[in-house]
Amino acid sequence: MKQDSTKTNVMRILDQKKVKYESYYYADTDAINGMEVADVLGQNPNQVFKTLVTVGKTKVNYVFMVPVNKELDLKKAANAVNEKNIEMIKSKELLPLTGYIHGGCSPIGMKKQFKTVIDISSQNFQTIIFSGGKIGYQVEVSLDDLKKVVAFDLKNIIK
Repeated sequence: MKQDSTKTNVMRILDQKKVKYESYYYADTDAINGMEVADVLGQNPNQVFKTLVTVGKTKVNYVFMVPVNKELDLKKAANAVNEKNIEMIKSKELLPLTGYIHGGCSPIGMKKQFKTVIDISSQNFQTIIFSGGKIGYQVEVSLDDLKKVVAFDLKNIIK
């Protein structure tokens, strides 16, 4: 997989915080969903995470990260953040809320820091891989290093 010298905002933030990361570039492929990206990059889909933005009954937004081959369990997710229920935000609300577009959403560098929950299965890996903040870019970071940039909880939130 060829490297691209472009630095995304996510990478600049990681550099700033002196966080070690690996970056991947796949913009010149046809990969559009997380499973295809994992496949193109030859990565374990259980280790590649998608970033999902939700809204609770209380109108508070939350970020959940789950493996690309799994689905967020909305009931478990609501329990994880003490909400009666939560739902995915509409695609058109993503950019004004987070600064990211669908397919390029990263937990790092959002306009505002939202409560973030990462599925507990992430602990099975030394590192997790997720969007670098732009379609075509991914970063690989350890959970310990990610903690230096984003506050998060680990909970069982997949179906």
